[in-house]
Amino acid sequence: MDEKITVSQLKKALSTEVDTLMEEVVAAVNQAQAGRIIADSEEPVRQASALFRRRLYEKALQLRQKQSQSAFSPYTQRGRSALGE
Repeated sequence: MDEKITVSQLKKALSTEVDTLMEEVVAAVNQAQAGRIIADSEEPVRQASALFRRRLYEKALQLRQKQSQSAFSPYTQRGRSALGE
């Protein structure tokens, strides 16, 4: 069985991280000096985006793994319970 994740599941799982990314971008842009907005904010925004991208991918993988595990009951688990009876 090939279980898939949905966009809504991923959105729900990452809602806090999305808020954090936006807060970090806003802070970086607002802290930049006038006339140097790009120069002062580009690197902090790039770092925040990279961290978010990693968390996004990790969360997608975790959800997919969780979906796959919940759809599959390993033989060893059934074998153990049958032996225990």
